[in-house]
Amino acid sequence: MVDAGAARPHAPREPVDVAVGVLLDGPDARARFLLTSRPAGKAYAGYWEFPGGKVEPGETVEAALARELHEELGITIGQAHRWQVEVFDYPHALVRLHFCKVFEWQGAFVMREGQQMAWQTLPVQVVPVLPGTLPVLRWFAEERGFTGATHREGG
Repeated sequence: MVDAGAARPHAPREPVDVAVGVLLDGPDARARFLLTSRPAGKAYAGYWEFPGGKVEPGETVEAALARELHEELGITIGQAHRWQVEVFDYPHALVRLHFCKVFEWQGAFVMREGQQMAWQTLPVQVVPVLPGTLPVLRWFAEERGFTGATHREGG
């Protein structure tokens, strides 16, 4: 588990399950991936992340991801391929991120929450990057044999 905030006393929290879409524009190591910015009014507004959202009670990760990407980006996804799970302890929430690779979707991207989008490769050029995004960039670096920095510093 990664602690994304400063040390602070708090009661144990149950993690919130979050479906995260890692949209790739191809199946190989050269594929670009989609990052979106967090909209104004949300925690970490302006930070870049992989899109997705909370899994509702009774919903599968795949169904939540399909719903969230349609709500946020206006697209209908094909199969979501479960990939990795990571727990993050943010000041505002303890989250269990279910990362799924997505290679197929239909529809034009519409940023329905006023966010921005950017197709990226390593090293990522957009900043700042949400802490929960950093493991994915490391996993990509490992898969792709990338030896440089995975993202620009700063923000």
